[in-house]
Amino acid sequence: MLRLTDQDLLNLLDDTESDRAERKESFKGDVPKKARQAVCAFANDLPGHNLPDILFIGAKDNGEPSGLEVTDQLLLSLADMKTDGNILPLPVFSVEKRMLKGAELAVVTVMPSDMPPHKYDGRIWIRTGPRSSLANEQEERILVEKRRYKTLPFDIYPLPSAKISDLSRVIFENEYLPQAFASDILEANGRTYEERLASCRMIVAPDDTTPTVTGLLALGKRPQDFLPGARIQFLRINGTELADPVIDEEEIGGGIVEMLRRAEDKLKAHNRSAVDIVSAPTHLVDTPYPQAAIQQVLYNAILHRTYESTNAPTRVYWFNDRIEINSPGGPYGNVTVENFGKPGITDYRNPNIADVLRTFGFVQAFGRGIATARRTMELNGNPAPEFETTQSAVVCVLRRKS
Repeated sequence: MLRLTDQDLLNLLDDTESDRAERKESFKGDVPKKARQAVCAFANDLPGHNLPDILFIGAKDNGEPSGLEVTDQLLLSLADMKTDGNILPLPVFSVEKRMLKGAELAVVTVMPSDMPPHKYDGRIWIRTGPRSSLANEQEERILVEKRRYKTLPFDIYPLPSAKISDLSRVIFENEYLPQAFASDILEANGRTYEERLASCRMIVAPDDTTPTVTGLLALGKRPQDFLPGARIQFLRINGTELADPVIDEEEIGGGIVEMLRRAEDKLKAHNRSAVDIVSAPTHLVDTPYPQAAIQQVLYNAILHRTYESTNAPTRVYWFNDRIEINSPGGPYGNVTVENFGKPGITDYRNPNIADVLRTFGFVQAFGRGIATARRTMELNGNPAPEFETTQSAVVCVLRRKS
């Protein structure tokens, strides 16, 4: 992440006509909404500066400090714009306190994206002079075209052997689009089917309709024909060792939504609750594992696994005393074997799959799955989740309540 010098920041702060800077006196009222629009627009980088853009909190429109106190809570609130799931795909930015013109300012440095178009609240925002505005059809096409010449994550690589006919138009138009875009945007949308697929990163471009990895996982009729490892292997083992008898097994495939829904049904069926009508005046329900913990670990395993150069499935092995969920591919980016699971340490191997999971409602906010699993396990009386990380896999062990 490039850190601008004080002089660079002052130049942007004083240039009130710049399309690379936004100034807000505080972070109250409708400013959080406006700030997210600006971050989305900066990430899209329609002008093509290919330089970091700045959101100043604590500055007046003329560039002078407003006298705002920059607290840790303010910085946390600003950082939350990255992970609350309202800007998709997830933007790349940093948040810091800087002393400029003798006063404290919160500075949000937004990097131009390799994966435009980004959208906030179902709308694509761009910079028009010193203001943020909604992209029209031509501007959206330009953003899609820009993406072709960037270094892309694997989840939007094209799969040349796949065709647009391998994607389900019914799922895209009836399930994905209504959740991905605001209703007024859809109603005014004169874009073709191919243009809409390209805007959502499901195909390469309107004139190159090769499906991407994300497109096949989200909309594919038979994605495992092209991504053999994109499946879940479930085993229910009657014992505590792999060599013990298997009493239930299933290879769960299909698109990512179908796969997760089927896996959740399978896990719920085995997570049988016992009802105690003796120990208390009202009956008590005793569950071996909190369902939320299993779900969060499973979602993380599907989201963060590697889909590149592997045929290994995500494995869910349910023993009598524990559940083991194995996600192929070790920690990624800022996350290492040493810092895995620590609060605030996140990175995304598959940012566009994250977009899909958020759109379909499996994820509400990012970076909180492990914390949720730990909290719900504790509340249910289970031991804390255990994580075994290597360069090739992450294994989570959830132990049964004793």
